[in-house]
Amino acid sequence: MKPCISQLTTLTNPFEADPAAYRGGGWTAVELWLTKLESFVRAHSLAEARAVLEGGGIRPVGAAGQGGLLLSRGAERAAHWDHFRRRLDLLGELGVTTMVLAADFAAAAPAAEDYAVAAASLGEAAELAAPFGIRIALEFHKSSPVCACLETALALVEQAGSRNAGVCLDVFHFQTGPSKHEDLGGLTVENLAWVQLCDVSGTPRELAADGDRILPGDGDFPLAPIVEHLERIGYDGFVALEVANPHLWQVSADRVADLGYRALRRSLGPRMAEPAVAAVEGGP
Repeated sequence: MKPCISQLTTLTNPFEADPAAYRGGGWTAVELWLTKLESFVRAHSLAEARAVLEGGGIRPVGAAGQGGLLLSRGAERAAHWDHFRRRLDLLGELGVTTMVLAADFAAAAPAAEDYAVAAASLGEAAELAAPFGIRIALEFHKSSPVCACLETALALVEQAGSRNAGVCLDVFHFQTGPSKHEDLGGLTVENLAWVQLCDVSGTPRELAADGDRILPGDGDFPLAPIVEHLERIGYDGFVALEVANPHLWQVSADRVADLGYRALRRSLGPRMAEPAVAAVEGGP
């Protein structure tokens, strides 16, 4: 399993300062936070974003923050999908190979037909992303009325009918939502596209929010059985450290990157394989 750090973990650090902080902590791969990338590109350029990443020896392998594609309709749908297409252009040029797509919150009381619509939309998104060399990873969210658990995410991926769609296993939503440990049995190397790791301490899972995330191994989540299961199925993709904690955002990014790398290494143990430093490749 290959280590990767999410820019959400250092959200308030400037985009151009992230690579040096990450590289100093031992990282060579990053999960881009889409709005952070877009803000930088608006003020500078995509070429400068590429230069920043290449100069820091950091490879952008994933991106997160996309939503609104599964159930939106009418003008709202058109706006979300237009934004999605622009993001594919950006990520394709940077050589990103996985985009995390978050489950929708649009339907307060979902009907049976909503799941068919969501699966069809997921399949459409995956096929649109394929020519860019990007795979779509569906992230279930514990508060989503449509896709709150791993079991539903797996079903939607299967029904989407695209090999370019997979599941994002965010351990926070797995542990704090309605997912069960038995649901991990549905994961395979074919349908697992991305993994995000963190921990939570001293908070009932019903009350846990994104801001309660802490570094893996410092909290109450039983991470070892999850990591062991990933090893058993042969998962050798990226595991992203994603800790959206406002308290960590007040700590220097250098320190967070160092502590985060050590925490991920402890959690993955000998399963963690350091990826080679690679130049940022252009899109297909």
